[in-house]
Amino acid sequence: MQSAFDNIYKNKKVLVTGNTGFKGSWLTLWLSMLGAEVYGYSLQPPTEPSLYKVLDLSKLINQEEADIRDFNRLKKIIKTIKPDIIFHLAAQSLVGESYLTPLDTIEINTMGSANVMEAVRQLKYPVAIVMVTSDKCYENKEWLHGYRETDPMGGYDPYSSSKGAAEILISSWRNSFFPNNTILNHGVRLASARAGNVIGGGDWAKDRIVPDCIRDLLKGRVIGVRNPHATRPWQHVLEPLHGYLHLGSKLLNFQSKTVVDYCEAFNFGPQVSSNKSVKHLVEKVIQYWGEGSWEWTSPQAAHHEASLLNLSTDKAFHQLKWMAKWDFDTTVQHTVEWYVYWRNGSSELLDLTEQQIKAYETAVHNAARAVKQEEIKSI
Repeated sequence: MQSAFDNIYKNKKVLVTGNTGFKGSWLTLWLSMLGAEVYGYSLQPPTEPSLYKVLDLSKLINQEEADIRDFNRLKKIIKTIKPDIIFHLAAQSLVGESYLTPLDTIEINTMGSANVMEAVRQLKYPVAIVMVTSDKCYENKEWLHGYRETDPMGGYDPYSSSKGAAEILISSWRNSFFPNNTILNHGVRLASARAGNVIGGGDWAKDRIVPDCIRDLLKGRVIGVRNPHATRPWQHVLEPLHGYLHLGSKLLNFQSKTVVDYCEAFNFGPQVSSNKSVKHLVEKVIQYWGEGSWEWTSPQAAHHEASLLNLSTDKAFHQLKWMAKWDFDTTVQHTVEWYVYWRNGSSELLDLTEQQIKAYETAVHNAARAVKQEEIKSI
């Protein structure tokens, strides 16, 4: 079966910052499967164990171990590689950690983003760039409806505010240095992608609900849940990654007259039916794990936690023809399946991870086929 991107990434030079993280590792593997020549720019994996090491991804890519705040080194790497596209994922990605290290969080997430764009500007290098931020970039008013790309940026905690600031910087660099109306002159196609509440196999981050569940289950402990009634739009990691890759494929088509339509911000989120409570998610994890229990550990978290945060993906649907493919049950099932393989010491984790990517690509093809069939019927 042909890839989900019509070979557009085959033999392309792709620079992924933050490639040793959870999402970065999944993206690195997927790009390698698509035939891309992948270059990584990142520090050592932020957790132990880590997906990057478990899958031995260093064998698949050209890795530069470096800090995204090191502007001169980043600029040198971009100049040397001359990538066709950059996916910027390097970040301090934990809300809880941002309370402990607010200055580092702000510096990494704002100056790190600015460094990528400024390096490209100074090099005068035409390239496609997908800047990954977060759903938490919005000023969260606990609305029932989803936030749209035109809603105000904000941030209660240091992490969220750093992501809102990053989006403002991205807009500033686009308006000031890479304007869409002169894109044929400067050649830089700059877009940002916002997503959150991502789950999937191989995430070992601290204070994230699924990794916390797995750690407790592995040790035979009762799972402690802080906010069981808080709801989130849970999505498998492959959903937003597909969105990033799909957006990137549009930016790579530089000769297209419509490329400017994609040099904007886009939300990537799951189906509305995937908005479930933390309690629902934990019980579903226990179901697929096969045993376990949970308890409400505290009526309030140590730090502020939003009860509601949903994204509207109407823009991605209408402009990119993108929509989520996996429902909530499928998302949790694939997530827990990965950890069960890991628990059992399986030597086939790389094969399983690739199979899950292929299963998602199959879902993409099936959805596209269904749309075409409906179009034929309507003629």
